[in-house]
Amino acid sequence: MKLQVPFLQLPVQFDAAALAAEVAAIDPRWWRGRTQQDDGNSALTLITTHGDPDSDELSGPMRPTPALQQCPYMMQVLETLGATWGRARLMRLNGQAEVRAHVDINYYWREHMRVHVPIVTTPGVRFQCGEGEVNMGAGECWIFDTWRRHRVLNAGQETRIHLVADTVGGERFWDLLGQARPPGQRGPEWQPRPVPPQPGRPAPVLDFETFNAPKVMSPWELREHIVFLLGETVPDPRLGPIQQALLRFSRRWQALWAAFGDSGEGLARYRRLLDGVGAELEALGAGQLALKNELGFLQVLHVQVLGMALATPPDQEDESRLDRHGYGGGEGVHAGAMAVPEPAAAAPMPAPARRAAGSDPLFERPLFIVSPPRSGSTLLFETLAQAPGLYSPGDESHALIEGVPGLAPAARGYESNRLLAGDASPQVAAALRERFFRSLRDREGRAPTGAPVRMLEKTPKNALRIPFLRAVFPEARFVFLYRDPRQVLGSMIDGWNSGNFRMYPQLPGWQGPTWSFLLTPGWREASGQPLEVVVAKQWASAVQVMLDDLVELPVDSWTAIDHAGFVADPQGRMERLCAWAGLDWDRRLGAQLPLSRYTLTAPDPQKWRRHEAGIEAQRETWEAQAQRAQALLARFAG
Repeated sequence: MKLQVPFLQLPVQFDAAALAAEVAAIDPRWWRGRTQQDDGNSALTLITTHGDPDSDELSGPMRPTPALQQCPYMMQVLETLGATWGRARLMRLNGQAEVRAHVDINYYWREHMRVHVPIVTTPGVRFQCGEGEVNMGAGECWIFDTWRRHRVLNAGQETRIHLVADTVGGERFWDLLGQARPPGQRGPEWQPRPVPPQPGRPAPVLDFETFNAPKVMSPWELREHIVFLLGETVPDPRLGPIQQALLRFSRRWQALWAAFGDSGEGLARYRRLLDGVGAELEALGAGQLALKNELGFLQVLHVQVLGMALATPPDQEDESRLDRHGYGGGEGVHAGAMAVPEPAAAAPMPAPARRAAGSDPLFERPLFIVSPPRSGSTLLFETLAQAPGLYSPGDESHALIEGVPGLAPAARGYESNRLLAGDASPQVAAALRERFFRSLRDREGRAPTGAPVRMLEKTPKNALRIPFLRAVFPEARFVFLYRDPRQVLGSMIDGWNSGNFRMYPQLPGWQGPTWSFLLTPGWREASGQPLEVVVAKQWASAVQVMLDDLVELPVDSWTAIDHAGFVADPQGRMERLCAWAGLDWDRRLGAQLPLSRYTLTAPDPQKWRRHEAGIEAQRETWEAQAQRAQALLARFAG
């Protein structure tokens, strides 16, 4: 939510030590990295959709997780603030780490405020927002302007933990907010009221969001968002015609609303109106308008309005939509901007260019790097993403894929991350294609201006999803990345032990450290086993599934590259890979590539020997798949 000032402190003071004691008592396995990235950011969910601890969705009924229900004082804190609560988490930031600068622009943030209650902190933690900067003291209560660019720096060595809760407000909350003060304007008469724990008190009854995304946006809400964005736009000669186009659009939307409301009967006509205004705004140059917070007007208009105005599942819409565009959707962009990579704002989906009959009108020969985790895929991805004309989501696509209803393991009995062609129903495929397209950026950070596009993606879980991806993206091509399994297994053991790659903190029936990385078929067989056994089975299962799927593909739709060869000759291997993929390459790489974002410790081919005894003891588990992978790799050598 946009505020008049960067920061406001609410007039309440909580007992940080009591909150810290509750945090310490929570099972540490429930903490998980906010992405696969090892950037010192981790979170523990407290309020999520349906109370699912693994959910990061922002739309749907919000309910408490088991972790919050174990924290009576934390619930008293939320009750004291007197709000209706959306998503809430504990946010942990390691020493010498940061939450990178970003702006929260998605629909969820248009009316949500983010409440911070520092639980564990030090003077070295600096929260920057716009032109302001504060050190939030332990037990204090703050909100800030999410519409401004903001970041957090933890310059000390100690870990910072905040209670972070999102809300649209509430009766008592607005009373508190009326008494809030920005830094520097808190006179001696302004004193936060202490709110100590009340042991033995019955659990508070909290209000949680149930309705937070429209099926069809009302004309009054639609106009409110448009007026807000126009008011935030930097003056531009093109603004007048664009305002007129949006006025015509809002009036036509109101006419449809008067006829159909959100009953579902007018979905095809709503959709045609959205498609039409998107094309008209593009033609008027709306993509060149800038907002005062340095973002693009058209990008944010799509995320907050055009992409959310019709959030009805695509199977209820006119099927002709698929015929016209080759993609479906209609769920809008529901994911919230985070401090770590997440889909950025995107321009409206362009009309696809004409291609040969049978060609994919939106994604031309998309590239998927497939490999087990810790195989060096991030380094290959970050290097290849520098090819001109290539677009990528910028990071791994866990939320993009598992955010589509029915694709997350929790919805599938936690069998695994395996997905088959049959899982790519028309509705799922349409939603996923739209999600991917809206997340794409090229090497300069620009969204696509036309279609079809060349897309690059890498997520280790996709080693288990090749048939599914081929069904969603008919022209998909795959790059199998091979790395010495001993090096991979050693790095996987380090990753499990680091706690930075925790994926499923409450995996039913699992005995052992919190499950990290991809969930492979047969994972239950490793329950209770030593970690070297777990990772050997995990690697072998992923490689077996991946190779079985690759050999079933047409021979020209996949290739293989050796990690060691790529590191030894990055320029030569990149030129060869781009030639195979039909891409240009205009960069000159040095003999040594920069470290990838997921690097835990400095590269060393012999690091695995720290775990040599355990890895070699499992040779019978992994060797057969290693030999098979090497044989396939040899096909592409030379």
